[in-house]
Amino acid sequence: MQKQQEGAPTPRATWFAALADEPRFLMLLPGLFWAGNAIVARSIADEIPPIALAFWRWTVAAVLIAPLAWPHLRRDAAVMVRQWPTMLLLSALGISIFNTLLYIGAHSTTAINLVMLQTTMPIVVVIATFLIFRETLTGRQAAGIALSLAGALTLISHGDPAILLGLDFNRGDLWMLAAIVTYAVYTALLRLRPAVHGLSFAFATFAIGATLLLPFYIGETLLVRPLPISTVSILAIGYVAIFASILSYLAFNRVVALLGANTAGLIVHLVPVFGTILAVLLLGERLHAYNLAGIALIALGIWLATRRPASG
Repeated sequence: MQKQQEGAPTPRATWFAALADEPRFLMLLPGLFWAGNAIVARSIADEIPPIALAFWRWTVAAVLIAPLAWPHLRRDAAVMVRQWPTMLLLSALGISIFNTLLYIGAHSTTAINLVMLQTTMPIVVVIATFLIFRETLTGRQAAGIALSLAGALTLISHGDPAILLGLDFNRGDLWMLAAIVTYAVYTALLRLRPAVHGLSFAFATFAIGATLLLPFYIGETLLVRPLPISTVSILAIGYVAIFASILSYLAFNRVVALLGANTAGLIVHLVPVFGTILAVLLLGERLHAYNLAGIALIALGIWLATRRPASG
């Protein structure tokens, strides 16, 4: 048997390298893990306080990603310190506020709605960039926004117009909508982020976001209830820190490098697919006609808003 040449890649290394260059595989990971985040949030809502889950998610993620970020962080720290107002704002919106609102919403709405409402994110981002930077909309984009908003309202009202007319919204759906608006503003403002390595930016925003949550976590622990130390809480925090945060982030950025940002953004449309499957299989939730109608309207709206005009 011939020995492997020194310095030659091992079969396992070759296999991982092949996966790292396969965007169709990588695109599945964030969609699956972000859907799992909604499922975890809903399934442990009665056991883990929402701020505690958000705080420990980003604290653990920051600790775990630090060794990967350190070589770049030493070079990029000065740049981020000089632009600390931007770093603080992005960390507050995208890390601290968004996920906390999502976890609060999980206490009073279904996992399917948590996932489905997130499909409106690309459209809300378009609105945010228009309001903040005055980017104009085409007629096609406007029509897509209207259809997608109709789909979101269908999900929120559970297909009953009387709920909208009576302003009888599900509290959890409203928290989720607030989270979506927060993340849309964060996404629109990302163009202002410092020109640093992605790992440096991730570690810094994770760490700043967790620090901003710390006083609220202490208040929740003292005034509401503490985080229970149990197998469930450890596994839940481990999942959202490793899979929904670090691995999803790395996979998403690799897809951006391979396919570009516009195509990579379509990953979010895989979230409701996996979320619905997981909610039905793991939580016993049922599909209703309003779920299907909302999905159809959102999908049509996003397709219309993002479709490129035919050339020629």
